Amino acid sequence: MSAEQYAAANEKYAASFTQGDLALPPSKHTIVVTCMDARIDPAASLGINLGEAHVIRNAGGRATDALRSILISQRLLGTSEIVLYHHTGCGMLTFRDEDIRAKLGNTPEAEEIAFLPFGDLEKSVKDDVKYLKEHPLVLKDAKISGWIYEVESGKVKQVA
Repeated sequence: MSAEQYAAANEKYAASFTQGDLALPPSKHTIVVTCMDARIDPAASLGINLGEAHVIRNAGGRATDALRSILISQRLLGTSEIVLYHHTGCGMLTFRDEDIRAKLGNTPEAEEIAFLPFGDLEKSVKDDVKYLKEHPLVLKDAKISGWIYEVESGKVKQVA
């Protein structure tokens, strides 16, 4: 899309926008951590409306990559639940760190980045849930669950 198309789409959106008075903290006190994959609409698939949850997206929906945002959400905006949400057909299942580093020219800058791919989808969810539950800065009383979204069917299943 072009800049003009984005602007036109926004004009249409803003013309009927009525939710400018929503509170800053999410009303369901929930964080959803999910992948940046364009096939996922985490709010729609979990029944979350505008203003109800923070949605943090990154490649693979990895907890370590989302930690900064999780801590800000918990400590400054009162969230108390984390829904970790990975998905089938994820691109993070298709490569290793070495593969992307080679594409980047094996530069020192590329060596510094943990790209966080994984080989087992369910294990990645369980590992990320464990990471959050054990992290010393994540609220100990936070409710943390792990889910897999099936891009083929739109269904979710809890795995942790």
